[in-house]
Amino acid sequence: MRFERVRKLYKFRELLFMLTIRDFKLRYKQSVMGVLWALLMPIAVVAAGMIIRLVAQSAEIKGFEISSIIVKSLPWAFFISALRFSTNSLLGNSNLVAKVAFPKEVFPLAAIAACLTDFAISLIAGTVALLLLGHHFPATTPIAFALLLPIIALVTGAGLLLSSLNLFFRDVKFIVEVILMFAIFFTPVLYNVEMVGKWAPLLLINPMAPLLEGIRDTAVLGQMPDPLWTSYACIMSFGILIVGYKAFKNLENMFAERI
Repeated sequence: MRFERVRKLYKFRELLFMLTIRDFKLRYKQSVMGVLWALLMPIAVVAAGMIIRLVAQSAEIKGFEISSIIVKSLPWAFFISALRFSTNSLLGNSNLVAKVAFPKEVFPLAAIAACLTDFAISLIAGTVALLLLGHHFPATTPIAFALLLPIIALVTGAGLLLSSLNLFFRDVKFIVEVILMFAIFFTPVLYNVEMVGKWAPLLLINPMAPLLEGIRDTAVLGQMPDPLWTSYACIMSFGILIVGYKAFKNLENMFAERI
């Protein structure tokens, strides 16, 4: 049954592609900056991180600290935008959800794919910025790209679950916005886990934390990520993907009556 659902979704891959292109174009339609808006959030996060480090350290920021903020802010910005847009994807396409027969998961998946396109643009810009700053990518850098997979799985599972719940409880999107507003303070984006001392294990319960720390370790410090916490984060991320997808499909038959 599960493979049948996947095959059915694959049959609508062209629709998924067209919706992704549509979402990407609509996001920047009639905007002066165009796709440069894809760089705005990562730049804002990096700037905020540098200011916080300057205030906290009262000293000049070291090069590897700037590199750490950059490599962690890019996937974080993707996670935030993908979760925000996917949560509202079904409600934003309510006219199609109620009338047309096809797998409804194409809407949150298209929203996430459009954000993934933004991420690719910001990743290229971030790589250029790191090279201009004199950063030398270590041999462990390819592992950082591998750690993007559980991040995509995590946001996809959460996006599927939240988008379906948002049809039944319209205040879900507002709750998500509030959580995302404060999530950066409880996720090691602007700082590193070791800076919080004994509270580190509590922060690492958030699966994004070990993944971001792993990206920093492999792309900046040239170290292998912590095997225990990275394994935990991967299991949690793909577990949330499975749970989110199952919940979405279980609720799908009731979507039309909730529009």
